[in-house]
Amino acid sequence: MENDAKAAATREWSTSGPQRVRVAIGGIHIESSTFSPHLSSTGDFEVTRGDTLLARYDWLARPWAADVEWVPLVHARALPGGAVEAAAYDAWEAEIVEKLTAAGPLDGMLLDFHGAMSVVGHDDAEGDLVTAIRSALGPQPLISTAMDLHGNVSTVLFNACDLLTCYRTAPHVDVWETRERAARNLIDALTRGVRPSKALVHVPILLPGEQTSTREEPARGLYERIPEIENRPGIIDAAIWIGFAWADQPRCRGAVVVTGDDEAATSSAALELGEHFWAARDEFTFVAPTGTMDECLDAALAPAARRPFFISDSGDNPGAGGADDVTYALSRMLLRPDIRRAVFASLVDPAAVASVAGHEIGAPVRVTVGGRIDSREPGPLLLDGVLEAVADDPDGGRCVSVRVGGVSVFVTSRRMQYRLLASYQRLGVDVADVDVVVVKIGYLEPELFDAAGDWLLALTPGGVDQHLTRLPYHHVIRPVFPLDRDFDAGLTVSTAPPRRN
Repeated sequence: MENDAKAAATREWSTSGPQRVRVAIGGIHIESSTFSPHLSSTGDFEVTRGDTLLARYDWLARPWAADVEWVPLVHARALPGGAVEAAAYDAWEAEIVEKLTAAGPLDGMLLDFHGAMSVVGHDDAEGDLVTAIRSALGPQPLISTAMDLHGNVSTVLFNACDLLTCYRTAPHVDVWETRERAARNLIDALTRGVRPSKALVHVPILLPGEQTSTREEPARGLYERIPEIENRPGIIDAAIWIGFAWADQPRCRGAVVVTGDDEAATSSAALELGEHFWAARDEFTFVAPTGTMDECLDAALAPAARRPFFISDSGDNPGAGGADDVTYALSRMLLRPDIRRAVFASLVDPAAVASVAGHEIGAPVRVTVGGRIDSREPGPLLLDGVLEAVADDPDGGRCVSVRVGGVSVFVTSRRMQYRLLASYQRLGVDVADVDVVVVKIGYLEPELFDAAGDWLLALTPGGVDQHLTRLPYHHVIRPVFPLDRDFDAGLTVSTAPPRRN
């Protein structure tokens, strides 16, 4: 009984009086590979403030949110890359803290970030950020986070936040739904005047996203358990983080967090989900057949292959943090005389784009591309071909297509992932007319998945190598699957200590 009374006292929380609820919004959103030589700088981020920041969230005008005063701070978002330069992170953290301090009394904050940001000199960037935020807010206001399921939940992050949720699909088709859920859970808790109970279970697993697509089992079945758990008495939200495999940090591992109004129910549900996650560890396999780049090309160029045949250059996927300029896969393509019509998408090289973009379409060009950020073999490649197209892309900036034999090589001014068909069309390519598309990506995003006649995942080198055992881990907590096997996970439930004024 004494423990129950203490738990109830910890959960009780109410806003001060009848005044309008005030909630801040902000965050820094990026996924960072510590194995990639790329450094993410200020120029890689799209930064929004004020009304532009609030305009990102179309649910702010809905009845449950309309009476809330939403206070915009700053939001910075970038394509996944390497670690963030410390100066960029420090400036945004300072701005968030300064604006929180200047905002006056706040009831809560919606923290919109990824969860796998790495910053030079930091082992737990989101944990450091939320610690600074909590120091500015004080202990009473509630913090709710909306995260990517490929993020990490450190103990520091868990303790500092009150509500934590993440995407439930991979590929991520529920991004905005997740942000709205995080906001609604926050406003509901503030309206009811409660501080939710929460339970965390860390699961010692490291898995690449390409083995955990919710299109396939066992991830599909694992995430399908969430609605039933959320419908149980005393439960508000249940979330499963696969974690981020391409960072060498102690926080990198799977996690389950359950929040609710009943401490016993949240702890029991978190352990249940954690045990299901751990029990399925040997069932996770790649979402497509895999092979070396040469093996994938052999299959794609076979007479009976279904067109267009997609090959994922997965080791240098910029959507997971790859440098986007490893030339290995392209070099293997250019050695194949049997390629009739193919696309390589893409390499980032602003100097190469600048050197050829002013030529006439159809003009012969000789340009060296790639290998400037990540110099893995074979390094920079000389393209001796014809300028096929020039276009401006909202993601890649000025882009060019250089035709070398049967291969259209896309080169971009900014790192980008060719996940949308419109980006191919800007450079004059309808993928339906192409035999082979090699794209720097992991699992195919929805438009490409629907367009593909067939698909293979090439296990290529790069900063997001799918073969985790080839990566030089030194700081992750061991044992962890699959780097280690045949060990007892020893799953335990953690609950956050109460915060005091």
